[in-house]
Amino acid sequence: MRNPRRLALPGRTVRLRFTALYGALFLLSGVGLLAVTNLLALGSSRVTVGAPNQPVQQSTLAAAQEHIRLLQAQLSEVHTDQSRQLLIGSVLALALMAVVSVVLGRVVAGRVLRPLRTITAATRRISADNLHERLAVPGPADEVKDLADTIDGLLERLEGSFAAQRRFVANASHELRTPLATMRASLDVAVAKPDPVPAQTLALADRLRTELDQVDRLLEGFLTLARTQHGALSDRATISLGRVVSAALDARAADITDRNLTVDDGEVHDAAWTQGSRTLLSRLVDNVIDNAITHNHDGGWIRVAATADDATARLIVETGGEVLDQEQLARLAQPFQRLGADRTGSDTGSGLGLSIVAAIATAHGGSLDLDARREGGLRVAISLPLAAVQAGVPA
Repeated sequence: MRNPRRLALPGRTVRLRFTALYGALFLLSGVGLLAVTNLLALGSSRVTVGAPNQPVQQSTLAAAQEHIRLLQAQLSEVHTDQSRQLLIGSVLALALMAVVSVVLGRVVAGRVLRPLRTITAATRRISADNLHERLAVPGPADEVKDLADTIDGLLERLEGSFAAQRRFVANASHELRTPLATMRASLDVAVAKPDPVPAQTLALADRLRTELDQVDRLLEGFLTLARTQHGALSDRATISLGRVVSAALDARAADITDRNLTVDDGEVHDAAWTQGSRTLLSRLVDNVIDNAITHNHDGGWIRVAATADDATARLIVETGGEVLDQEQLARLAQPFQRLGADRTGSDTGSGLGLSIVAAIATAHGGSLDLDARREGGLRVAISLPLAAVQAGVPA
């Protein structure tokens, strides 16, 4: 099922917060500097005129006082002009300082966050297919370097874990199939003896073969699921979903006839091309078609569509039946989950079919959607990246 990714609001980024912080610090520093400059200028411009120390004549004193008043008026006018000019200059300087503070704050914030952006980009680039890559961030032994080294250690542990899982899948494929083959051979030997074999023994042998077939299918599904989730895609090719669907329907024509099912494949087009593992994509289509045949009523119907738009190739398979619970459908994409016999009257299957489909779709950059039809039945929709088709490319 789709899991929408939560988008971070662009107005609440760390760089914006750092820019506001550094800009405010630079601006406060500028305000403080201008305030000190203005206080010193105002203090130094004050002039105090004292009385003369020696007695002088009355006429001379009056003339001197008048001259002093004139000088004080002129000085006061000059001081007012200087204060006005200083205030205007301070406002202009403060406005310029605000702009410079924001620019410097953004530059400094970008400089501080550059290693984190490098770490984020490298971490997004690393996936299960290239766990051998490391961040290897250069620089002094600070908090950023410690974070990068911690992520490198985590990647190293993940690489070891994935390698161990791949080895387990490879070994299990051989170790688990060997006893199954031995059991089949033992049954064949017991039944093929020249002496008459009791009917109960033959019935028991047939039942054991049926159970062995079920175990073999379960093992094959488990190994396919493990390879898809923990292994690299092999035999990559450009594949037509429409042709794979047609081949799957042709191969199951007998099963469709036995259950008297009606198949509508009128929307299976040759334009739905995608790129990936031919084996896994064929298994994806087979599982969806098998699910539609197995979990269906006798005399029911199947509608299949393989279409494409500008960027997506889609495979849609719909079946009729009972009305299903949408909340319960979500767990069908998990391993060993089934809705039970009350869904279609059938309790066959290992519970791995749709979980394998989901894993294969995810490994190819696609998705699986399960929807309960309002009229009853199930709608399985698979979306895969659309591949460009070149002339002469086989399906």
